Amino acid sequence: MSHAYSPVPELNMLKEFEERLGRACYSQAVELREFGVVPGIKTWTADPEFVAGFLGFADATLSGSTYALWRVDDRADLSTLPVVVFGDEGGIFIVAHNIRELLRLFGCDREIHVWDDCAGFVEDDEDEQGDEASPDHVEYLAWLDQQFGLAPPSDPNELVQAADEELGAQLASWMGRFVEDV
Repeated sequence: MSHAYSPVPELNMLKEFEERLGRACYSQAVELREFGVVPGIKTWTADPEFVAGFLGFADATLSGSTYALWRVDDRADLSTLPVVVFGDEGGIFIVAHNIRELLRLFGCDREIHVWDDCAGFVEDDEDEQGDEASPDHVEYLAWLDQQFGLAPPSDPNELVQAADEELGAQLASWMGRFVEDV
């Protein structure tokens, strides 16, 4: 029997990294949580198809937003599924094309903000965390490069916008089957 954190190799590697550090202080507000669970998802709708459509895996903000994989289709490689953020005060938005793209976003060491109509990352001077780096951020950047050959984007919002432009309308259409006023 496997004791892996998830069926997603990249997330298992991130979990091992977190455990090696002994804490999750490598990127603002990010911490892995129980795989597959999206807290509060049934406040949107209890429809089993909707609930099964998302696989939660990490806290996105200190106030309760959550990152989840969106089961856009039945592909076997879950790491290639789009990533959404469930806002703590509402809103579900596409933030990355896949897990590796999200890992790059974590490299920016910024907390995502979820508004009524979009999600994105604000500059450090606009953010209440200030410009102090997360304690283990340098270790995360080295891990990201060593494990995947990846680096953070110069502008995280360009990645978020590209993913949203490609998949946002599809997500809204899919959600419209279950939730009014999407």
